[in-house]
Amino acid sequence: MCGRFVLFTTGDDLISAVGALPGITEVTAPDGTPPARYNIGPTQQVPLIRINASEALIDAARWGLLPTWKKDETGPPLFNARGETVAEKPSFRSAFKDRRGLMVLDGYYEWKQDASTKSGKQPYFVKPEEGLLYAAALWETGLDKLSTTMVTTEAAENMTWLHHRLPLFLREDEIEQWVHGSPDEALELVQPSRIAEHLQWRPAAQEVGNIRNEYAELVGDGPMTQEPVA
Repeated sequence: MCGRFVLFTTGDDLISAVGALPGITEVTAPDGTPPARYNIGPTQQVPLIRINASEALIDAARWGLLPTWKKDETGPPLFNARGETVAEKPSFRSAFKDRRGLMVLDGYYEWKQDASTKSGKQPYFVKPEEGLLYAAALWETGLDKLSTTMVTTEAAENMTWLHHRLPLFLREDEIEQWVHGSPDEALELVQPSRIAEHLQWRPAAQEVGNIRNEYAELVGDGPMTQEPVA
């Protein structure tokens, strides 16, 4: 799963990165791009990428899907959607049918049980070897709010040491199929991420556990590795 992430690529750098995706000729961000963030959590505003033909639209969306049938924002936020059931589950099936987009990350946090720490858990900062991560997402407009959720799958083998679930990170050449393909074509991509082998990690600061903490040092400063942690 993914419940906290980082996005410090913003402004012209974010627009340029999205504009370099295959098939994109124009990027529009009506309200600008968000400031650098180092501890983004559910129900907060995140940039959602929606692609219409060759135009990518970047808008702020609530991280936690609000289906059109919801009457209020009570209940657990739907910030992750299991890819294995996304086509059938009432909370997600309508959005999966024709409202698929992308969430963009520089990296994310995941926690591993560790009895040697005061909290009993050690957070890790996970990022790609280079570039950004594009996570398969769904979007809705329930309660007259743009909202989104991140699709997850079983973790790829090299990431199971950290957690049994992993966001569905897409290769750049898979984005067109996810966004514009039929539901059956999109479901073909719902499998452990093909880019997991390019992920690397290091211990993050314990303070990341408090959502009120928001600063660059949360991602840690040690060397990145691709070796599983016992």
